[in-house]
Amino acid sequence: MDANIFRNGVTGMELTVTPAALACFRDEWAFGDGEQVRVFVRYVSGAEEPFALGITRDTPQEAGLVTAAGPLTFFMESKDLWFLDGGSLQIDCEGENIVFRVGPR
Repeated sequence: MDANIFRNGVTGMELTVTPAALACFRDEWAFGDGEQVRVFVRYVSGAEEPFALGITRDTPQEAGLVTAAGPLTFFMESKDLWFLDGGSLQIDCEGENIVFRVGPR
């Protein structure tokens, strides 16, 4: 079960991780119990959209959105929350690929 924690006055946003994504992080990407996964905004040169989401192992500095999914903790730093525009983010897995689904407020 995901438990969203909002910091810095952020409300109404949601970060969820599907069971398929959690299995992918553990089995395919070798994330272990207790690890933290940062979701961040990155510039994508030459793509249809100029920005996309990425993931990395990291420790929160100023987490704005945090959720626990099984033994892993997923978070976004406050500086990256603009990308969600007050909406939600679902992290899923299709095949061997992690997929980000940004939803409306």
